[in-house]
Amino acid sequence: MGSTPMNNTAKITSANAWKVFDSRGRLTIEVGVATTNGYGRAAAPSSISTGKREVQSYPPEGVDQAIRFVQTVLSPRLLGLEADDQEKIDALLHEVDGTVNFSKIGGNTAYAVSFAAALAAADSKGVQLFEHLQVGSEVRLPLPLGNVLGGGRHTQGGSTDIQEFLVLPTAAETFLEASSANAKVYSEIGKQLIAKGKSTSGTGDEGAWIADFTTAEAFETVSKACESVSASMGVRVRVGADIAASTMWDEKTKTYAYKRDGKRLDEGEQIEYMRTLVNDYHLAYLEDPFHEEAFTAFRELTRSVNDTLICGDDLFVTNLTRLQEGTKKESGNAIIIKPNQVGTLTDARRTTEFAIQSGYIPVVSHRSGESPGSELAHVAVAFASPIFKTGIVGGERVAKLNELIRIEGNLKERIRLAKITR
Repeated sequence: MGSTPMNNTAKITSANAWKVFDSRGRLTIEVGVATTNGYGRAAAPSSISTGKREVQSYPPEGVDQAIRFVQTVLSPRLLGLEADDQEKIDALLHEVDGTVNFSKIGGNTAYAVSFAAALAAADSKGVQLFEHLQVGSEVRLPLPLGNVLGGGRHTQGGSTDIQEFLVLPTAAETFLEASSANAKVYSEIGKQLIAKGKSTSGTGDEGAWIADFTTAEAFETVSKACESVSASMGVRVRVGADIAASTMWDEKTKTYAYKRDGKRLDEGEQIEYMRTLVNDYHLAYLEDPFHEEAFTAFRELTRSVNDTLICGDDLFVTNLTRLQEGTKKESGNAIIIKPNQVGTLTDARRTTEFAIQSGYIPVVSHRSGESPGSELAHVAVAFASPIFKTGIVGGERVAKLNELIRIEGNLKERIRLAKITR
């Protein structure tokens, strides 16, 4: 990953860690790595809705213990290494941890160190992070996937069972135009809430509106907003959703519980319900429509739709082995890429590369508890992800959108916007 070091300007001279806040106001680890001629700093994100097979976020004693690991164990081992050598640094993190799920040092610790080293290496070379990480010279910006209406665990009640109602501009000329379309849909939904006299408790963890809607009312509202913006801007904006079905799954009864809608569905009924949603609302994207072990249900739905991305997050958790199992079973056709689900940039890249080779669409994604950094936007470009899920409003989300707008503005003659061919 990255270029082979040509000199000693990227040799690591120090590595330190401390506590900072994420976008929810919760403490997380941030790491700073200095080289002979550069510096990088990265904070780890977090999430409430997590897959059971993700790596463990922190060691048993939490953030404080993670910081002690960096100061006393990792820092001495990192000194003198070339920050350019991402695979070696990430292999060291696995070696020091010695477990399959980073239960000793914590996946967030590994994430912060891995990203800080990459940022330090890029700074040492005087290039942007995506230029340091990317393979090849072509630069393609992803399409922005944004959360406009929220529910589930991202809210505090009084909202939909479904966790996220999303919008994806599939026919825009520039990233700026695509992001502007998403922002206008978000604004249009706010106007609809006022016009309908719907009670709202504000916004959720990712900045999406929270409203007292049934599932049908939510889809109809988002669809109407997309149609309005598509007509006014000439940019086709399609509807998507993250069901977060694992949070609804009742293992005892083997049913999905829709508490707001007052119904329970077994697996066969859930498959049919997802088909109905895809057809009724012409969904471009459907994430986690089934629980995290439902490989067969993912396959059945994927086989029955045409131009809809059936994306696994909890199903795959950015884990290469899980994705390999999914591809053998033909479960889904897209995968969420969240680096802190596996801990390191190297692990996330390997999963992404396998996804692309297998015909799956990789979707680099934020987390509900985000850092204000912009490095994830660079990862989306470097990993050639056609879609970047990062929200629409909120400083920690806008920071990443603005970074992609800057990249687009600086590289006009070299850059293209991704196209979804499925």
